[in-house]
Amino acid sequence: MRHQDKNNQRLRLIAIFFIIVTVIIISKLFLLQVVQAQYYRTFACTAHEIYNQLHPKRGEIFFQDTRTKQEYPAAINRQYFLIYAVPKEIKPEMASSTIEKLIQILLLPENDRELLNKKFSKTNDLYEPIAKKIAGEIVEKLKAEKLPGIYFTPQEYRYYPEENLAAPILGFCRLNDDGTQQIGSYGIESYWNKILTGRQGFISGERGAFGSWITMAMHSQVNAQDGADLLLTIDRSLQYKACELLQKGLTEYQAKSASLVMMNPKTGAILAMCSLPDFNPNKYSEVKDLRVFNNNAIFAPYEPGSVFKPITMAAGLNLGLVSPDTTFVDPCVRIINGYSVHNAQNKCYGTKTMTQVLENSINTGMMFVEDKLGHERFRDYVEKFGFGEKTGIELGPEAAGDISSLNKKGEIFGAVGSFGQGLTVTPIQLATAYSAIANQGLLPKPHIITETRYPNGKKEITPIEKSEQIFSERTAKLLSGMLTSVVENHYKIAKIKGYYVAGKTGTAQIAENGKWSEDRTNQTFAGFAPATNPKFVLVVKYEEPQRKWAEQTSLFIFRDLMKFALQYYAVPNDH
Repeated sequence: MRHQDKNNQRLRLIAIFFIIVTVIIISKLFLLQVVQAQYYRTFACTAHEIYNQLHPKRGEIFFQDTRTKQEYPAAINRQYFLIYAVPKEIKPEMASSTIEKLIQILLLPENDRELLNKKFSKTNDLYEPIAKKIAGEIVEKLKAEKLPGIYFTPQEYRYYPEENLAAPILGFCRLNDDGTQQIGSYGIESYWNKILTGRQGFISGERGAFGSWITMAMHSQVNAQDGADLLLTIDRSLQYKACELLQKGLTEYQAKSASLVMMNPKTGAILAMCSLPDFNPNKYSEVKDLRVFNNNAIFAPYEPGSVFKPITMAAGLNLGLVSPDTTFVDPCVRIINGYSVHNAQNKCYGTKTMTQVLENSINTGMMFVEDKLGHERFRDYVEKFGFGEKTGIELGPEAAGDISSLNKKGEIFGAVGSFGQGLTVTPIQLATAYSAIANQGLLPKPHIITETRYPNGKKEITPIEKSEQIFSERTAKLLSGMLTSVVENHYKIAKIKGYYVAGKTGTAQIAENGKWSEDRTNQTFAGFAPATNPKFVLVVKYEEPQRKWAEQTSLFIFRDLMKFALQYYAVPNDH
């Protein structure tokens, strides 16, 4: 009986054990299959499904020499390396010497020593990043040291060989959060990001317990498609000279900022475009003032002042309301809607022709033309020139400017608008408007891409859009002659030997607190050459230079760059 009791007791214990085990198993299954079901479904997917994204090569960007058609890299891809450590493989007695070598070779700051010590102290850690974007020659030095636990992995970054040159045009690239893809910011890199990025590919399929592919399992693959390359209309030599001269003026005139646009008036192709201060896109993270990322040639609208007067004159000439020889008697000051409007420096000019109105930049003369036009027709012509709307150039971000004051009631808005106050424009809009004057009344659409080259070999040449005829060829010739007289008779320092130059200055007081400042101005010179058969339109603008008039600032840069361009392209003399 005792023996039987002992057996029964053993059976009960075994039964209890299995019951406990069964409860534990059931509880665990409940936890896995119900409470943590989603987590383990995700885990299973990760373990058994391979989803390996294949990253495309980003398209590259090129400048050109528009004479020789030679091309120059503006934004390319360059391989750098990520340096990382596996602390588990670094023996404690080797940590100090390893850190010392890293600091010496990677030129790390001394205060990184403490941070590296902390990382290396994680003895079971399998990954700790040390440095990124390290050049290949530095990696070779590290490899030679054969440091245990230190590894390298290649990463592709955007590289700008010309550094600051055209940086506001190009923008820059940054890596996404997981460091696998370059994303464009500002300029062409942003506007054309989708085309430059291409299409990512992937491989998906089953793998076994040991990580190998299950051959018979279903899988799919889509190859990556590399991004397209872009050839810019920017002429590298003109761009370099333009920005060099603009920077010289920025420093000499102690201006707050500067911008410049040089355009082919017949095609709308941008040959040079500068915005200062600028930045080095290879070191964009070092920029303290984010405003330098904006391309002020297209982004920063401002009151243009007298450089806007040819726009008003074009409308008057085209409608036959005035001619170059039409005279008016300067009233010296006019009272409009309770406001006193007068000429610069309160000058009074007596009887003058319309050509002399432009030569002497007479505000009251422009109000005379606007009176003849009438408020609505004046506004309509301003709109025809493209003001108040974005030009649509393939860059970003672009501003539209503001001509809403011309929609308001009251004669004062049209009166001051006739000579470029109370409305805002951008340098690219001015360059486009002056191109219409230089291009027989045809308003071109500005563009900056010559050709898009796809990885399959397809090339897409940017079509030259048909220009809109916004005023007659006769008006264009008359106005070109009047603007040539402005340079020949008034701004003689802008003359270039062998060529007729057409142009106009603008010195505009900056509005502040509802009034125009007495000493803060924006200064612009806009024009084209040769005046008889224009090849180049150029707009130069300085913000708050420490000189009084545009003929002391922007005019000099205009003359020097225009002279360089005419000689560089060997443009025949026109007189």
